[in-house]
Amino acid sequence: MANSIHINNPLEGNKHDSSPTTIKFGENKLEENKRREWLKYKKPHVYNKVIQFNDKLARGEGVPIIQFQYNYECNFKCEHCSIEKFQMTRKEEKESGRRYFNMDDVRELSKQADEMGISTFVITGGEPLIFRDFDELVEAIDPNKFWIVSDTNGWNLDDERAKHLKEIGVDKIQLSLDGVDATTHDQFRRQAGSWERVMRAIEACKKNDLHVILSTVVWKSRAQSEEFLQYLELAKKLGVGTYVSYAKPVGAYEGRYDQMVTAEDEAYLKELEKKYDVFTHLTPSYGMDIGCIAVKRILPITRYGDVMPCPYIHVSLGNFFEESLKEIIDRGLNLNWFNPKVKMPCVCGVDRSFIDQVVVPSYGDVQVPVHYTEIFSAEDYVNPEKEKTLGLGCNTGGCSCGSNTKSGNSNNKDQIIETIETKDGVIPITWAPPEDTRYKHKLEGEPEYIKDQSKPLKLWDAPSNIKDREGKLHYQRKGNAKANQNAGHIINSAE
Repeated sequence: MANSIHINNPLEGNKHDSSPTTIKFGENKLEENKRREWLKYKKPHVYNKVIQFNDKLARGEGVPIIQFQYNYECNFKCEHCSIEKFQMTRKEEKESGRRYFNMDDVRELSKQADEMGISTFVITGGEPLIFRDFDELVEAIDPNKFWIVSDTNGWNLDDERAKHLKEIGVDKIQLSLDGVDATTHDQFRRQAGSWERVMRAIEACKKNDLHVILSTVVWKSRAQSEEFLQYLELAKKLGVGTYVSYAKPVGAYEGRYDQMVTAEDEAYLKELEKKYDVFTHLTPSYGMDIGCIAVKRILPITRYGDVMPCPYIHVSLGNFFEESLKEIIDRGLNLNWFNPKVKMPCVCGVDRSFIDQVVVPSYGDVQVPVHYTEIFSAEDYVNPEKEKTLGLGCNTGGCSCGSNTKSGNSNNKDQIIETIETKDGVIPITWAPPEDTRYKHKLEGEPEYIKDQSKPLKLWDAPSNIKDREGKLHYQRKGNAKANQNAGHIINSAE
C-alpha cells in the first residue's frame, strides 16, 4: 500500500535517526521496495528482521506484530468497544490481585521479542496518549530495535504532541476515524468534537512528518454504503491511507451477527483496494498473502500478561509472566486454526464455525480472556504431543512423537509464485500457503448455538451501551470546561 503522505526525512528530529539519507514516499504507487530501503538505512536492525519474514513463515514460524494493550485507561466510550470487559478501576484491579506490566517487565518483553525476530510493537489500550508513562513505555520497548506504532483517538494529538512523539521514537500513528463527518463519527465514538480533533491530529502529523494512517471499523450495513465511499474520498483528499477492521461480535458488539461482513462485502472491499489507499488485515504485504493473521502476524498482549491470538479472540494462549513468549507463540502456531502453513478466512470476523467453538465461550459475565485449555482439545492441535497440558508425554527436543517434523503443506519454495492486482500495480506474492481444508467454514447466517435451545446463553451487555440507551454519553455537559477539555470520564483513573 502506498503511503500518500510526502515525507522528506521521516525520522528527522528523531534522536534514533542514524542516517541522513533522504527517502521520499508518495511519488509513485508501488513503493514496498522503497519502504524496505528506508528501513535498511534508518532502522537496519528492524530491516534485518523484515527480510526474513517469508523464510520464517515457510518454516512454520510466525512474524507477529505485538499489539501491546499496556493499559486500558480511556477517555472515550465507543459504540463498538472490544476491550470494555478488560477494564477495571484501580480499586478493582488492586482487589483482583492480578499482576500487570511494569517497566522492567516491558524491557523483558522487548528482549524476548527481539530475540525472536519480531519487528513491530503497536501501543494500544485504552487510549495511549493519556498514559502518564507513555514516554517511559516507548523507551522501554526501545525504538532502536522495533518499528513503533501508537493507536489513538486523536483527542490529545496536536502539533506539539506530534513533534514530541517523533522525538521520542514513535514511527507511526494509527488514528481512529469512523465517519465521513462529525455527525456520524461523533455519534459512533460518543464524543462531541472528536471528528474535529481527528482532523487536527492528521494535520499535526503531516506537519511534523510523522507517518499517519486512518483506522476505521466496517460493519455489514456500512461496507457497501455511499457513506464509506465518501469516507475513502475524504481520506484521499487528506492524503492518508485507511486501515479497515471488520466489526467482530465481541465486546460491546457481543452477539451482533447481523453486523458481520459477508463474503460479498469482503470481495467488494478488495475491489476498492484497486482504487483507493485502503487495506485490511487480509491485504497482502511484504509479499505475504497469508489470510487470517491471528498469531502468525498479530499477537495481542494484555495489561495482565495474557497473550491472545487476535484482539477480538478473547482466549489466552498463555501468560507472559508464567511462560516465555516463544513457548506461547509456538503453542498458538500449533493450533490448526492458526497454522501458518494454511490460509484461513478472517475466522472471528466471518466464520460462524469458529465463533461457535472459540468466541462464544467468552460471552456473558465471564472473566476474559478465557484460558485456552477451556477451548481447545487434542484434535485442535497440528501436533498434539507438543502441547504439555494434554499430558501426552512429549519431551520436546528429542522425542519420536513427530513434534519436530514439518507440519502442514510443503515449503513455499515448491509453489508457483502468484501475483495480485492492486492499485499499486501487480505485486508478486512470495509466500501464499494453500487454502485450509481441515475445517468447513460457515461464512453466512448465524452460529449454530443460536438454534440450539438446550444451550441458552446470556450475552454480556456493555456498561457503555446501557448508559448510552439512558442518554448519558452522547454529549458533554454544557458549561463544564474541564469536562470538555478532558473528554469525559477516564476509566481506571482513581476510583
